[in-house]
Amino acid sequence: MTTSTFLHALQTTTMLEIDGLHAWEFSLDNGLQVECMDGRARKVWAFTPAQVEAASFDESLQSWVISDGQADHRVVCLDAFSPDDDEETDLD
Repeated sequence: MTTSTFLHALQTTTMLEIDGLHAWEFSLDNGLQVECMDGRARKVWAFTPAQVEAASFDESLQSWVISDGQADHRVVCLDAFSPDDDEETDLD
């Protein structure tokens, strides 16, 4: 099941996979900015609001395709597991 727009998908996800790299650091301030580490190399992508709006969903690969004007990038929206800050609950 997909959401209707890439922006909506971004607003409801906790982690992205972009061009095969996992990125926890991304923001939606004035478009989409994504940052991650590829070994020791820092990778950064920046997309304008118009580019985010123009992104399309590829049903066959279950990913979004977004262009930065020079190349297409494949983005998968994922939900990362994050530990709960609450104390452990008693399962008895």
